[in-house]
Amino acid sequence: MTAYKRLTIDDIASLAGVSRTTASMVLNGHAERYRIAPATVERVEKVAREHHFNPSQSARSLRSKRSNSIGLVIPDLTNSAHAALAQAMENLCRARDYQLVLVTSDEDPAREAEGMVHLVARQVDGMAVVPCSSDAARYQPWTTRLPLVFVDRRIDGSGIPSVVTDATDTVARLIGSKLAQDVREVVYFGGQPTLSPSRDRLAGYRQALQSHGLAEQAHWVQERDFQRASGFDMMQQWHAREGRYPQALFTASITLLEGVLSFMSQTHRLREAPSCLMTFDDHPLLDCLPIPVDAIVQDGQAMADQCLQQIFSLLQGQPPAKADVAIPARITSR
Repeated sequence: MTAYKRLTIDDIASLAGVSRTTASMVLNGHAERYRIAPATVERVEKVAREHHFNPSQSARSLRSKRSNSIGLVIPDLTNSAHAALAQAMENLCRARDYQLVLVTSDEDPAREAEGMVHLVARQVDGMAVVPCSSDAARYQPWTTRLPLVFVDRRIDGSGIPSVVTDATDTVARLIGSKLAQDVREVVYFGGQPTLSPSRDRLAGYRQALQSHGLAEQAHWVQERDFQRASGFDMMQQWHAREGRYPQALFTASITLLEGVLSFMSQTHRLREAPSCLMTFDDHPLLDCLPIPVDAIVQDGQAMADQCLQQIFSLLQGQPPAKADVAIPARITSR
């Protein structure tokens, strides 16, 4: 039992003094086709506006077999890169008269699966997923239900289209620029080793070391996940073991950098730090830090646009022009 009243098309018809059929025809855009008088159309539309009424989306979906909605599954809204991706997708969906429906996985495969079930139950027309698992079998059954595209992460060999950042070469260029300045120690903090961004970014790190003739040393590469707490823990453990900060540090996500900065702030008030800090992903607040942080900037707008192009191609029964798209990134030096 609820105190809230849900208006129906019968209520609108009664308030406008017309039949339910007439109200339905007007509100679903068929007034001209059925030659309904302009005065009647105006009266029905005026009542609908005054009561903020829209025809049931569920009913429309049953008739058209389309919900005009796209689902998006991201790990965490507090990750500024994923939040920016969601905002870009929402704007692009709105421009197409689509609604974006968002759920988060918290990097938990079970929660991710629940979210995908929820989106399909809401009859989204297509789904974009930042996968938190590298197990393709978790996602392939959904491809028979609706267009599914991976964004920001991919699963090689899955057959599921993807749009990701071209990370390897960009990471290699950023770290290589520091090695060219006689930096001889570069520590890498990364996320889950099985995820494609982790592999791509670590490959760029190792490519830079190799091209500059620098051998990777024990403890230089630390990987856990992309959570802020992991950045804090990895920095704490490095400092406890070595009794100092590394000469240079690259974090594979801005969330890991947040954890590193938190440790540095709590422990040394940012008065001690690596001589060189680098990160994947950028944020305007990095401009305000007393410590310069060079960052790799992803093009979230381009990723969102390419992802939606793939989804709408699949909706039209056509394979995407390119199944796996890699979007160039750029470097911000401070």
